[in-house]
Formats: sequence, C-alpha cells, structure tokens
Amino acid sequence: MEEVQAAQPQSLGELPAEYSVPPKIDSEVEVLHEKVTKQVIKEGHGQKPSKYSTCFIHYRGWSESTQHKFEDTWQEQRPIEMVLGKEKKEMTGLAIGVANMKDGERALLRVGWELGYGEEGSFSFPNVPPRADLVYEVELIGFDETKEGKARSDMTVEERIGAADRRKMDGNVLFQQEKLEEAMQQYEMAIAYMGDDFMFQLFGKYRDMALAVKNPCHLNMAACLIKLNRYEEAIGQCTIVLTEDENNVKALFRRGKSRAALGQTDAAKEDFQKARKYAPEDKAIARELRLLAEHDKVVYQKQKELYKGIFGPRPEPRSSNMRSGNLLILIWQWLLSLFYGLVNLFKRKSPKSD
Repeated sequence: MEEVQAAQPQSLGELPAEYSVPPKIDSEVEVLHEKVTKQVIKEGHGQKPSKYSTCFIHYRGWSESTQHKFEDTWQEQRPIEMVLGKEKKEMTGLAIGVANMKDGERALLRVGWELGYGEEGSFSFPNVPPRADLVYEVELIGFDETKEGKARSDMTVEERIGAADRRKMDGNVLFQQEKLEEAMQQYEMAIAYMGDDFMFQLFGKYRDMALAVKNPCHLNMAACLIKLNRYEEAIGQCTIVLTEDENNVKALFRRGKSRAALGQTDAAKEDFQKARKYAPEDKAIARELRLLAEHDKVVYQKQKELYKGIFGPRPEPRSSNMRSGNLLILIWQWLLSLFYGLVNLFKRKSPKSD
C-alpha cells in the first residue's frame, strides 16, 4: 500500500498548541539528575530508550530567566534525531530527559545551565544568554534500538530511504487500525530520515526514490490530521508536497478538504478545480465541488433574506383610483390658474376712466 486513504474526521487528541511561554504543569516533579527535572504532560507507552538508541523528538526550548523561546521544531513540522550518548554537548540535559521517557510521552524538562549552553550561552540562539537555565517541552515520538549507535548521517542513501519506507509501512498498518497518533509517530520518524539537508544532496533517481517515500508520508500525515480535525496542520503537510509536485492530486484534494472545513471556500474551490483538471473522472472531487456549490447557494439565500430584513419591504404601489384623483386635482388647479390669468390680462387691457 503506497498511501492510506483519507476518511471522515473524528475528534481525538491534538498536538500541543504553540506556546509563547512554557506551559504550567501540575504533575509531580521527578528528579532525573542534580540539574534535570521532569514533569509529565502526556503519558507514553512501552519501554524507554537505551544508550545509543536513535530517538526522534519534537521540542520547544526557552531560557528560564527571560522566558524567551529560542527553538521550536513543531513549527518546522519535522522532528530531530538524537542518538543517546552521542548528543551535542549543549543537549546533554535534554538527552537525560529523553532517556527517561517512553514512546509518545510529552514532558516538561528543566535543565541547569551546566548541562545546556554553559558559561557563554548560545551564539546561534541569542535568546540564550550566558549561564541560562533552560526549560524544554519535549515529545519522544519514537526511537530505534541500534546498539552500534548508527546515526542517519552514517547511513547510505539506500539505508536511509529503506528505513523511512519501513516506518511508512508501519504507519499504514496503524492507520488502518485507527491508531492515528501512533501512525503519525511512524510517519514523522520516516520524514526525519529525509530532512532538507539530506534531500538537498540528492538528484536523479535517488531523489525520485526519496520523494516516492517522503511525499506519501506527508500525505498520510494529512489524512490522519483531517480525521483528527486538525485542518491547519493538514494544510501544512499538503503544501510541503505541493512545493515538490504542484499537480499532486491527493495533496490538492486533501488541502481542499481542509480549507473547506475551515470555511476557506474560495481557496478550497481552487484546489478542487485544479485537482479535477488532472483527475476529471474522480467522483470524490466532483462531490466536494458539488458540496461547495450547495454551500454557496445556501449562503446566498441567507444573505438575500438578511438584506431584505435590513432594508424592509418595498412600498406598495398606489391604486389606480388614487392616481386618477390626483390627476383631476392637477387639471382643476391648472384651469383655475388659467382663469385668473385671463382675468388679470383683461383688466390690464381695459381703458382707464378720466
């Protein structure tokens, strides 16, 4: 199965909202290290990763003293990879937290400056001053147990595409089982194998091979998000595909559905009409266009009734008897004025007495 099929929306969980400041959590504080604490936001499942596991995470980071956010991977719609035990020095505290999480768990971590960006702060992130304690909201999407700690950068092109394809297939199975959150975790990990830095290096058949896995993962993510009523995120996933393939019918169709659900009817109609151009016999596209036309008709009728109520009913035309009466009055007034005019003229022309 190359892609899962979109289905009717249903209300399930949501990705965390975009916080401008760290979220306030009431759960118990767990001390993981002298300089690292954890509070669970959402429980995970399964085992925790071991040393040299390749972990795929989303996170937001803030400087605790200033409350300034310095990084947010959710905005980029792409998780990052971290090999436990081989992480960058400034991510030591973050790695300690991730090592104590389960698949799908989301947590709030507090990390002392000694296990973060240290004495000097961050040159790349000016919002991280010297000796800045850090706050992370982090989600462990999933991990691969690789005893040798083989990172993506050490894999061949074929290995990375193959690993991504396996994740995609696992995601499809979970989707069919209606395990949407878990399916999205698999798709996100598949996408993480093919980040921008990797895709930029590919051309010819290797790029085609990578896109044949990457684009379906984005489309499948969109299918999950539509079912979860998370339409803005679904639009983002479809748009990523359309930047590579502007005529992709499934991307146009799913973006159109998402836009229609958000009330963006003109933009939705544009997507559906373009999709119909490349798939003129597709009944689903025709149905969506028909629904939009019916929606427009209903809106027009409502507006018509509204305007009628604002401006009120048109005045009733006067009866023919009233018109006739008015005409007789005008004629009578004209005859009187004519009579008095003749009288005055006669007086002016008569001879004066001595």
